[in-house]
Amino acid sequence: MRLVAIGLAAGIFSAFFGVGGGILAVPLLILAAHLPERVAAATSLLAIAITASAGVVAFALRGEVDVAYAALVGLPAAGGAVVGTSLQQRVRTSTLTYGFAVLLTGVGVWLLAS
Repeated sequence: MRLVAIGLAAGIFSAFFGVGGGILAVPLLILAAHLPERVAAATSLLAIAITASAGVVAFALRGEVDVAYAALVGLPAAGGAVVGTSLQQRVRTSTLTYGFAVLLTGVGVWLLAS
């Protein structure tokens, strides 16, 4: 049930804010499902692919998808994901955890300030 709840929350956040759900899913997979950081990140990426597919179909049915822009963003992002995965494997898990916490804190402060 925890995983289902995490998935539901990630899907809602993804659709509302376009965050891909990973900002919510990864910490919850670590804290609530007790997955290791790397497994949580990888699991979240596959879940996001499923979530994104459902979301794009819903938006496409409304005519709200710009395929050219999506390609211009998505193709480099796919390359970045390959590079990021390679780099992530070289970083200690504690560094990943603290780095992610700093990123989320920084984004939160930035959003509150704007």
